[in-house]
Amino acid sequence: MISKSLLKQIKSLEQRKFRKETGLFVAEGGKTVQDLLDLGIEATSIIATEEWLKSHKLNTRTAIIIAGEEEMKKASFLRTPQGVLAVFKQQFHKTDLTAPERELCLALDNVQDPGNMGTIIRIADWFGIKNIYCSNGTVDIYNPKTVQATMGAIGRVKVHYTDLPDMIASLNGKAPVYGTFLDGESIYSHPLSENGLVIMGNEGNGIGKECEKHINERLLIPNYPAGCKTSESLNVSVATAIVCSEFRRRKY
Repeated sequence: MISKSLLKQIKSLEQRKFRKETGLFVAEGGKTVQDLLDLGIEATSIIATEEWLKSHKLNTRTAIIIAGEEEMKKASFLRTPQGVLAVFKQQFHKTDLTAPERELCLALDNVQDPGNMGTIIRIADWFGIKNIYCSNGTVDIYNPKTVQATMGAIGRVKVHYTDLPDMIASLNGKAPVYGTFLDGESIYSHPLSENGLVIMGNEGNGIGKECEKHINERLLIPNYPAGCKTSESLNVSVATAIVCSEFRRRKY
């Protein structure tokens, strides 16, 4: 049974204010919860239904609280609860501003949608990108919808919040800075480096002017066929996947 105090804590973690105050976040679903446990991220509470536990097993030393279906519905942030939910301690990484000098990194300029954010983290994990730098206006990675969309990748990718224009300026030409624009050069023919920073912009406004002025490599994801009227733009997570795929393709 879920105590009233635990249920209240879980529901409060839907809000960024309380996630920041407590240093906790919620993850749901067997794969996500187990991936985070396997990565050594500490769970303070794990809740599962008896039905879910009959066909699943979690490798954890944390005691599992057995809850009824109705209790799980009250605790879950999903329309259809997945049978298991856990409260974890947030990870805090030392921000390494020099990583783009050595490896390919992403930067997110005021990305707002939690689903897009989570999908981008998952994409970064797939393509071996270990560091993402976010403007302070970018959605919180521990938003429950973001955590859900990462499918466990949140435990493998380091996400840093910083003054993004200042961070980019601090590279001072030591790493290429890429951005996607309608007036850029085709990503399929433009030279690409194995290191650097790739900036992806806000869903509606794209890359902000303060970040844009530091970009020295303007890329275009061309539509097909060339010159044909198509959709105005791509979803930011889709664009991120295309860009990351092309950078990695050049290595093979």
